[in-house]
Amino acid sequence: MLLTPLPPADPGPPDLGSPEGFLRRIRRDQRRGQVLATCWALLEMGGRAALPLPLGLGVQAAVEGDAGGIWRAAALVLLLAALSSAGAVLLHRQAIWNWIQAACQVRQLVARKAAVLGSGLARRVATGEVVAVGGGDVERIAWYVELIARVRGAVITWLAVSAAVIAVQPGLGVWVLLGVPVLSVSMWPLVGPFERRYERQRAFGGKATELAADTVAGLRVLRGIGGEELFLQRYRAASQEVRAAAVRSARVQSLMQAQQVLLPGLFVVGVTWYGARLVASGELPVSTLIAVYGATAYLAAPLRVLGEAAHAWSVARVSAGRTVRVLSLRRTDAPGDAALIRPEKGDLHDPETGLTARAGELTAVVCGDPDFAGALAERLGGHVPAADGEAPRPSVRLGGTDLDAVPLAEAREAVLVQDKEPVLLSGTLAELFDVPSSGRVPVAEALAAARCDDVLHALASGSPGADGDVMGARITERGRSLSGGQRQRLALARSVLADPPVLVLDEPTSAVDAHTESRIAAGLRDVRAGRTTVVFATSPLLLDRADRVVLVRGGRAVAAGRHGELMRAEPAYRAVVARDEEPLPVKERV
Repeated sequence: MLLTPLPPADPGPPDLGSPEGFLRRIRRDQRRGQVLATCWALLEMGGRAALPLPLGLGVQAAVEGDAGGIWRAAALVLLLAALSSAGAVLLHRQAIWNWIQAACQVRQLVARKAAVLGSGLARRVATGEVVAVGGGDVERIAWYVELIARVRGAVITWLAVSAAVIAVQPGLGVWVLLGVPVLSVSMWPLVGPFERRYERQRAFGGKATELAADTVAGLRVLRGIGGEELFLQRYRAASQEVRAAAVRSARVQSLMQAQQVLLPGLFVVGVTWYGARLVASGELPVSTLIAVYGATAYLAAPLRVLGEAAHAWSVARVSAGRTVRVLSLRRTDAPGDAALIRPEKGDLHDPETGLTARAGELTAVVCGDPDFAGALAERLGGHVPAADGEAPRPSVRLGGTDLDAVPLAEAREAVLVQDKEPVLLSGTLAELFDVPSSGRVPVAEALAAARCDDVLHALASGSPGADGDVMGARITERGRSLSGGQRQRLALARSVLADPPVLVLDEPTSAVDAHTESRIAAGLRDVRAGRTTVVFATSPLLLDRADRVVLVRGGRAVAAGRHGELMRAEPAYRAVVARDEEPLPVKERV
């Protein structure tokens, strides 16, 4: 059997006009899958709905002593059972395919939006919200999309059964024709209250997820300052809010599920009672009553599908609304078609702070505020979306060209920014270093410059399957099996290997011991000779190796020179680097 690759290469543009429009677009993008699932649903449901007919004929044949009629009825039962079973298998297979395709499509859209917004996403949407959208919300949207085909099959089967019963006994047929929609509509009044309660539960869950993510990210710091109990209390309170909201949602959901059992049962009892009266009065044969009863009893299944659809719609609409809000975020910058001319020969200049990194030099930047340093490092890469309500800022310039006016891909090729906490994806060491690069710096040289000897040894000893090939050694998720300093050095080696014209490093050796840091500083200077490198640091070992050091204070570059010169002439610089008693500046704005 041929397999269709998932996910599709291009998820296509979403409809962000409304949650309903978003769900419609996801459905339309899998027309073939929806049509196939509907056909298989009709085969499965139609076969089951038609089973009472041969059963009634068999009973009638038995009453009349017609042996041939009994065998014909039995053969028809077997045929319908086989068709229904085949339809059930094919429906399940196609429904799973539709679910996976819808989930993959939404995840692709969310991932692409995150890639476009970059770090600006975290400033505009809580981390827990993004995690919840990419997890539970995707599954609920996919559930609703998968269910649509079964709803179509249930409606068509109900109409067919109603038509058949009307043809046999109009009175019963009217009951069947009108009873199903009436019972279905009776389930929908609970949809509104459930949707409101579920949305509140969803909001509390997002906050709890965000708090958990922040706690895990700062676990080492929390242990160092003894703050674990405080965060545990906060998470306990947040989780209790989620639990209380979930209980309130479950109360309404339990009523909806009870309706799915009670109302169809009452419907079948009512139709059977009316049919029994017709039999008692001689207006309806027993065999016909059996067939009508069986068909009516089967309609409990379509009713359950319609009830499930009410539930799926309520949660999918909430999830689609949150997904649309994330996907509707836009970058505030508007890249043009400007071109960078020989970026390796141009100075990197930030007009807001006055910071200039000269072409081909190793420039160190000293800031009193680590948060300001991280934001400034990000700004130097260009294309940083402004926060909502914030006025646009002047663009960083490289060689006289505004980076924000250059296409995003070209700007990223020219300036590579490595933040304080670079991410190491799980996989082999070879996969980690499989990054776009100039080819000027070999992998071995990049590892040597970052002083990764002990890291390679640790990876090789922890990967028995590498068979002596250190590049085949595996890295666990986010490099958790390595120390903070080892992760920093691998990330630095990866950035050095990429060999961009401009490399911006934010505290690349903050978790490394002094001896190794001194060797890294020498290796970085050698391997980046002739390339523009900007290092945000306060370590004298790194600053002493820089061609030029710039002090940024109060949001402006206030002094520049060699490390020794600034230590002698600038008390503010000495306060930051040597940890003197002079108070540090207040929080700076970036």
